[in-house]
Amino acid sequence: MQLLSTLRNALRIPDLRKRILFTFWMLVVYRVGSRIPIPGIDKQAIAEFFGGGLFGFLDMFAGGALTNFTIFALNVTPYITASIVMQLLTLVIPKLEEWSQEGAEGRKRINSITRYLTVALALIQAFGMSFGIRSAIVDPTIGNITVIALTMTAGTAFLMWLGEQITEYGIGNGISLIIFAGIVSGLPMGLVNIVQLTLAGAVNIINVLMLLAIAVFVLIAIVWMQEGQRKVPVQYSKRVVGRKVYGGQSSHIPIKVNQAGVIPVIFASSVLLFPMTIAQFVQHPIAQAIANALDFQTTLYQVLYATFIIFFTYFYTAITWNPTDVANNMKKYGGFVPGIRPGRRTAQYLDRILTRLTLVGALFLAAVSVMPAFITQITDFPAGSLYFGGTGLLIVVGVALETMKQIESHLLMRHYKGFIK
Repeated sequence: MQLLSTLRNALRIPDLRKRILFTFWMLVVYRVGSRIPIPGIDKQAIAEFFGGGLFGFLDMFAGGALTNFTIFALNVTPYITASIVMQLLTLVIPKLEEWSQEGAEGRKRINSITRYLTVALALIQAFGMSFGIRSAIVDPTIGNITVIALTMTAGTAFLMWLGEQITEYGIGNGISLIIFAGIVSGLPMGLVNIVQLTLAGAVNIINVLMLLAIAVFVLIAIVWMQEGQRKVPVQYSKRVVGRKVYGGQSSHIPIKVNQAGVIPVIFASSVLLFPMTIAQFVQHPIAQAIANALDFQTTLYQVLYATFIIFFTYFYTAITWNPTDVANNMKKYGGFVPGIRPGRRTAQYLDRILTRLTLVGALFLAAVSVMPAFITQITDFPAGSLYFGGTGLLIVVGVALETMKQIESHLLMRHYKGFIK
C-alpha cells in the first residue's frame, strides 16, 4: 500500500510525471529497436553462431538484440569502453584534466570527445563482427558487409543519444537504465528455461529451491551493501557575528561501503568483452587461443573479471570522492572530526576509512559477479543455463535503487512521503 501511495503521489507532480513517462517511452523505443533485425542475415545461422558462452553473456546486456542480430546488436558497450578510456586519459593528459575541473563547459568538451570515440570503437567492432559472421550473410559482398557494419554503428550512436535524453529529460542515468531494461527484458525467458529444465528432469526441484534461496540471500546482501555506509561525526565550531552565534552543530559525513555503485561491474565487463569479441572473429591461431583462454566459463576469465572489478572500484571511487577536498571544505566552514586535527590529518583519516570501506565493497562486488560459476556446481545446473547471474543482479538492483532515490528526492522536495520511511 505504501508503494502504491508513493507512485500515486509521484504521478500527481506534473514535472515528475513527465519525467517518468518520458523515461518509459524512451525505454519502449529501445525495446522496439531491439526487435528490428538487420536485413540480409540468415536468422538460423546467426542463432547457432551466437549461442551460449561469451555471446550469451553479451546478449544478456543487449536484451536479446545480439542473438536476433538487430540494429542494436552492439548495445551501449562501445560507449562504456569509450568512457573508461576517457577517464583513464583524464588522469595522464593535462589538458583533459584541466577540462574536467572547468565545470559544465569542460565536461561538455570531454563528452563530445567521448561521443566521437564511441562511434570509432563501434565502427571497429561492427566491421570485425560483420566479417566474422559473413557465413551467415545471405550475400556476403563488401558492400553488404559495409551496410551491416554501418547499421550497427548507427544503432549504437542512437542508443548513446537516447541515454543522454533520458538523463536530461527523464529519471536517472540513461545508459544505466538502458542496460537495466535489456537485462530485465530477458528475465521471463530465463525463468521459462529453468521451468523447462525442471520438467525435462535435467534439474532436480531441490536444486531449483536451493537456487531460489541463494538468489533471495544474495539480493538481500546486495541491497544491504549498496545502502551500507560509515557515518563520520563532524562538529562545527561556534562563531560570533555581532550579537548572533552561528555554528556549534553536530553532523556527519556519510561514506558508503560501495561508493562506486555498479559502475565497476559494467566497466570490468566492457574491458574484457571488447578484446574477446574481436578475438572471436579473427581467424588466427593466436586470436583463437586468446578467445578460448578467456571463455566465460574458464578460471582465468573469472580471476581477471574479479581483478578488474576490484581495480575499477578503487579507480572510480578515487575519481568521485576526494578526501582532501572534503577535509578542506570542512576546514573552510569551521568543521572538524572530534579528536582529529583539521586539514591534512583529517584528509588522511578520511582516506584511511575510505580505503578500508572500498576494499570491503570491491571484494563483495567481485564475489557476487563470479558467483554463477560456483552456483552451477552447487545446484548442478547446466553451464550457461543461468541467465540472471550475479552481474545482472548487481546491475539491476543498483540501478533500481538509484532510480528510486531520484524519485524519492523529487517527492521529498514537495513534502510527500517517499519509498523509504
